[in-house]
Amino acid sequence: MTKFEFRVRIAQSLAEVPPAAWNSCARYTAGLVIKEKDEVKLTSEDNESPELSTQGQSNNPFTAHEFLSSLEESGSVGGRTGWQPRHLLADAGGNVLGVAPCYVKSHSRGEYVFDHGWAEAFERAGGDYYPKLQISVPFTPVTGPRLFAAPGGQEDAVRRALADAIVEITTANELSSAHVTFLTEREWHALGKQGFLQRTDRQFHWENDGYANFEDFLNRLASRKRKTIRRERKEALSAAIDVHWLTGSDLTEAVWDAFFSFYMETGSRKWGRPYLTREFFSIVGEKMRDRILLVMARRAGRWIAGAINFIGADTLYGRNWGAIEHHPFLHFELCYYQAIEYAIANKLMRVEAGAQGEHKLARGYMPHTTYSAHYIANPALRRAVAEYLSRERIYVQAAAEELAAATPFRKDLVEQE
Repeated sequence: MTKFEFRVRIAQSLAEVPPAAWNSCARYTAGLVIKEKDEVKLTSEDNESPELSTQGQSNNPFTAHEFLSSLEESGSVGGRTGWQPRHLLADAGGNVLGVAPCYVKSHSRGEYVFDHGWAEAFERAGGDYYPKLQISVPFTPVTGPRLFAAPGGQEDAVRRALADAIVEITTANELSSAHVTFLTEREWHALGKQGFLQRTDRQFHWENDGYANFEDFLNRLASRKRKTIRRERKEALSAAIDVHWLTGSDLTEAVWDAFFSFYMETGSRKWGRPYLTREFFSIVGEKMRDRILLVMARRAGRWIAGAINFIGADTLYGRNWGAIEHHPFLHFELCYYQAIEYAIANKLMRVEAGAQGEHKLARGYMPHTTYSAHYIANPALRRAVAEYLSRERIYVQAAAEELAAATPFRKDLVEQE
């Protein structure tokens, strides 16, 4: 096996990185996802390893050059957003063998792994917490690889080189810290061995147990849960609302205009200033139209609400939702129940409906652990954070076990398992 000497350099824009080189490292294939006999196939050749494929982390739409470059080209990151791209590239002999989506941050917004308490404690002690380094997909609490390595037998060495570079950049530039968020469990363990502090949290995901249709899924639930979902679905559409799945050529500029108005209405109330620009949806809609599913609600001839999803090799990822009319349970219908219906119809293995939300449990979404890894440069802050995380991990594990025990599924089926 040939041994490479890696050089890690920084790209200040995805425009500096050829899409094919980035996507080869990210194991992303731009071809359409299709289904034949319950197996995932791609319309173009890919480079995924069997290990990555079985973990469901391959072909993650958010780590693709197309998605990340759409954020930059639309002004959703860069400029005065507080997300300055500083992507890491590991190359040998001019060949890009590894990449990591990396940003210098001047705040902690849009990350979904909250470190505001750490920042406040450090600043009370006279330190400057910002800027910091963030290795993540902006505004996207979705688990996926963060240290990408092209296939070829040197993957572990490439990932170690990228991790070492993260520490060196943080130290050399006198940054307070570096944060690798929503990474895979395998990466989490590897970074822990390299001295990163380890953190866990939870999300709620729906798993497809080979359901024939939505009614089949409902029949696996306890009677009370089943009745509640049927009532919610009926009430959600009771005002003569009809629902449409839009993808591919359906994603016109008029549709994006409507969806953006929903996004702004709901995002302004939730965050104050929504993160994504109108241009983002046009750009990503052009680059990834066959990987996007808009679930849109219409009443009296006009669109009134919608939810955007991205389609992976085996997973439907729910992202943003919004509405300009408010109807009981419409949020649950568009974001959770329609996503389940789409996953069943297209034989996807799971639905990830975003961060947090214990209310998802009653609707068939079960707790799953998420991971982050943190390098803290200041020794005193590092000790304090390490002590906090040791207690937090115990709490997260106990809470997850308690939630899993409150399964919405029929007890006779759970006992059989």
